[in-house]
Amino acid sequence: MTLVSRGWRAALSVVLSAGLVAVAAGCGDSDDKSSGSGGSATSSDGGGAKTAKLAFVYPTTETNFGQEMALGAKAAADDRPGVELKESAPANVDGPKEVQLFQAATRTSEDGVAMMTLTPDLFLRPLLTAGQQGVPLVAVDVPPAKGAEKAAKLLIGNSNVGIGEDLAKALLPKIPEDASGEVLIGTDTPGLPVLEQRNQGFKDVMSKERPNLKMVVFDAKQSPTDNYNTWSAQVKAHPNAVAYVGPGSQAAVSLTRIQKRGGKKLLVGACDLDPVALEGVKDGYVEALISPEHFLKAYIAIALLAAQKQDGKDLPEGVWNTGELTVNSKNIDEILTRQESPAARKAFFKPVADKQLAAPDQYLAPGS
Repeated sequence: MTLVSRGWRAALSVVLSAGLVAVAAGCGDSDDKSSGSGGSATSSDGGGAKTAKLAFVYPTTETNFGQEMALGAKAAADDRPGVELKESAPANVDGPKEVQLFQAATRTSEDGVAMMTLTPDLFLRPLLTAGQQGVPLVAVDVPPAKGAEKAAKLLIGNSNVGIGEDLAKALLPKIPEDASGEVLIGTDTPGLPVLEQRNQGFKDVMSKERPNLKMVVFDAKQSPTDNYNTWSAQVKAHPNAVAYVGPGSQAAVSLTRIQKRGGKKLLVGACDLDPVALEGVKDGYVEALISPEHFLKAYIAIALLAAQKQDGKDLPEGVWNTGELTVNSKNIDEILTRQESPAARKAFFKPVADKQLAAPDQYLAPGS
């Protein structure tokens, strides 16, 4: 079956075993740990690969997007002899704690730090300080706060408006042209630019193609437990909504479990590739997932930082759009196979990453 993926757009807009979550958390580690990975790290004057001390800092080990990124960063480090990678994240979303981990990473991994955060405003001063100290920086997924792009001049991301458009297009065939009623949009981090852009893309398409629908946007909460409870209350309050949508990782997980327990099928669309969400697609509880391909983004970020140190290549500037993927009943078996282990992911993504790294101009656009 063919993967349904999108190429370049305007910038910025699995069954996993139970053990895989532990693997992801282990390779990402929590706030009181850090992990090292990579090939045999030998210094240049020892005749081997030049050592590159790198880090990846991300906001949580408990949610799929963070787990995917951690696996991608580790895979890139493993593919580059000499890379010493440290990954760190709070167990739960904790902006101030992540700032502390980032600051520690800039001291111990002076050859480059890639970072993703759900609280970009907290990173304005830490990013500027790290930049002044000469630490190469790459933002992943979420753009840095205004002003911090002076330090983190490269963002590895997606067209998030495009992701929202794709989600709407995936649901349209299931919604009659004359349909009226509500579409619930549960946003787990209100105000986060990437999620707001996805919502905007979704609403733009829906408003044009199904003008009689009313969009109801609410705060779905970040933590898995709070997200489930919030969605449960919303489904109970709006049992006859036309569709139930979320731009983040947890919506499809919560809504799959709600349907299994309640026995009523809903029209659901969301983002990211949590194993429960993938099972939801397989079992007919989720119509479509749009994957921002988080593994690939972190892989590219670490590969570029390593090449800067080891090969003397300049770090690109601007926005690198790695693309996105629509997962539905047509390709779910292929994606489940791809997601069944870290090795399977790496086997799939390495040639994709190699292709992008060989032709950066095809994926780069100027930053905003």
